[in-house]
Amino acid sequence: MEGRTIGAGALEVGAVGLGCMPMSWAYTGSQQRGDTSMRTVHAALDAAGADGPGVTLLDTADMYGPFTNELLIGRVLKERRAEAFVSTKCGLLVGEQHIVANGRPGYVKRACDASLRRLQTETIDLYQLHRADPEVPIEETWGAMAELVAAGKVRALGLCAVGARARRRGAPGRPGAGLHDLTIRQLDRVQQVFPVSAVEAELSVWSPEALDVLLPWCVARGVGFLAAMPLGNGFLTGTLTPGQGFEPDDLRARHPRFTAEMMAANQPLVVGLRRVAERHGATPAQVALAWVLAQGRHVVPIPGAKRERWAVENAGAAGLRLTAADLAEIAALPAALGSWD
Repeated sequence: MEGRTIGAGALEVGAVGLGCMPMSWAYTGSQQRGDTSMRTVHAALDAAGADGPGVTLLDTADMYGPFTNELLIGRVLKERRAEAFVSTKCGLLVGEQHIVANGRPGYVKRACDASLRRLQTETIDLYQLHRADPEVPIEETWGAMAELVAAGKVRALGLCAVGARARRRGAPGRPGAGLHDLTIRQLDRVQQVFPVSAVEAELSVWSPEALDVLLPWCVARGVGFLAAMPLGNGFLTGTLTPGQGFEPDDLRARHPRFTAEMMAANQPLVVGLRRVAERHGATPAQVALAWVLAQGRHVVPIPGAKRERWAVENAGAAGLRLTAADLAEIAALPAALGSWD
């Protein structure tokens, strides 16, 4: 698998990462057996090709579980720290009914120390602010995170923009032109305090909004881009059936794009990906990931996976090279219908 770089520090990672959240959070049966999840992470790390490192970037957060996801990754890092690039996040507190932001400098520093203990490591490779706290100037939060770099606890800093939805001009069902404006303003502000090495935001064939402004902002400044949900919460894999239903603890049970009507309406996207996949002897998921990889050499998709099979399949996308004709065919697919949330 080819390597890719993140940020001005040229931090190298495998071209495809592993989103660890589904093992502990937001999907049906997420709190699966720890040994099953560990096998998945090990399988991802083992998925190396002749051209370079395999999956190295493991993306987690203290809120996943909460805390149990970091504990899981810590068990793997204890055995294979030198092979992994660990990204975790702070800034969100999980309560019984609400999730709230906390960007107070003292809290950020305590959260980092707690993550280090759970991850069983001395250094976090990429520490991300999960959400800005509206009650705390983001410069103060970012300054505290920069102090963690100076202390040797963190190698690089990132900002997570997942959930900061853009709206593309003229796209069906998406009036207006928000275009990640809030995130861009935040990035400009923190960049004056300490360099941003990576931005994590949603990017996929069915949610390409980051291509308008957010990804160009990153490219212009040499900032890495971690593409979250590159498989459209599983829809682009072609393994979901319209009307199949989801358990109440699954985020898709409340997602407007996962109603039976919207899943049926968006099937042309899956059909198009499958058509390209058949020409390459690949899967629709691999084509969806290859499309993300084709958006730039600093773009790293971090598909979530709960099972070894999917982690290995996703890693295989790094070896798939889409042709100009493939990319044009995907670009011609209809825009996804339905709002995000």
